[in-house]
Amino acid sequence: MASNRSALEEAPTRPSGVDTGTGTAVRYGSWFEPAAKAGADQDTETWEEWNPTEESIAPVRGKHRVPKQRGGTMARSGAVLGVGVIAAVGAGGMATAKDRPKAPISMPDLAHVAGQVQDALPDAKDLPGIGALFSDSGSDSDGSSTATPLSTAGLTSEDEENGATDAGEALRARILQQAENQQNAADESQRDAAADAAAKQAAEKAATAAKKASDAEAKRKAEAEAKKKAAEAEAKRKAEEAARKKAEAERLAKLAAQYTLPVASYTLTASFGQAGDMWSADHTGQDFAAPTGTPVKAVHGGTITSAGWAGSYGYRIVLKLNDGTEIWYCHLSSMVRTSGSVTTGEVIGRVGATGNVTGPHLHLEVRPGGGSPINPMPWLRDHGLTP
Repeated sequence: MASNRSALEEAPTRPSGVDTGTGTAVRYGSWFEPAAKAGADQDTETWEEWNPTEESIAPVRGKHRVPKQRGGTMARSGAVLGVGVIAAVGAGGMATAKDRPKAPISMPDLAHVAGQVQDALPDAKDLPGIGALFSDSGSDSDGSSTATPLSTAGLTSEDEENGATDAGEALRARILQQAENQQNAADESQRDAAADAAAKQAAEKAATAAKKASDAEAKRKAEAEAKKKAAEAEAKRKAEEAARKKAEAERLAKLAAQYTLPVASYTLTASFGQAGDMWSADHTGQDFAAPTGTPVKAVHGGTITSAGWAGSYGYRIVLKLNDGTEIWYCHLSSMVRTSGSVTTGEVIGRVGATGNVTGPHLHLEVRPGGGSPINPMPWLRDHGLTP
């Protein structure tokens, strides 16, 4: 901090001011006279402390009326602020100059500056967010104003229609209503999403069920078609079998008309392939036991190729059919036909017991193509005969 002496020696020239006694504007010299002059005039000149008042700062350039401010004046505030700043600067210097005389202080004319500032500032009621707090209609006759209560500030006509009288409660109600609306919207959205998901799931289930039903129906139809085809095939097979049997029956009927058993009354004894002591090998034919003299008939039309004694066969007749098959009739007691052509059922001999036998019977052999003998029983059945 600079010393007090430097402050005093560099003090500026005193500005124009107002004589506190007469109110006349005067101009002074320096704020502080040099120390030597101050010491010389100390005995003859008395300095008084200048206390600025409303009259001492009155404007000198015409008359400027400072309008009265609502709740305080901006001009007075600005003047006091300026005086305070200057007084603080002066007081700082005076506080360190205890041994020096009091310096006269003159205050510059700031009233017109305050007026200009006042004229440039907007009215308080025109400020955003603040004008609602003021009401011109509520001004008293003495200049004071009655502000709108804060509890009703911000109320809308809708709030008033709803019976709200407190702005805070109305705001709280609006916030709660908005939150409730948002929650309702969220719930509705969630319900819609759930409904959509349920509908989609139901559609998928329906599609799956429809596909399963379609597959099941297709499978059922395929099974039914397969069963139908199987039934048709079985029916066809049965029909073919029946037709075959019918044809075979017709054939056998025709053959039965063309073929006949060699004897009418008989008893089957030794069969084909049977072993025994009466023959050197297995039995080569079928024996039909019957009384001696029983008529022996031609089983089918053919030609007698041999007739006579044949050793162990006794009397034997060989009948050759049209297909070349030879039928041997053995152990005959007599031969009625010994040559020539014969027809089916024609008597060609009689049952006997000649040759190597133990009793009267007909030994019948069947030799296809004149070769080795076969079992006569199947051959007879193939030609419609049932021995």
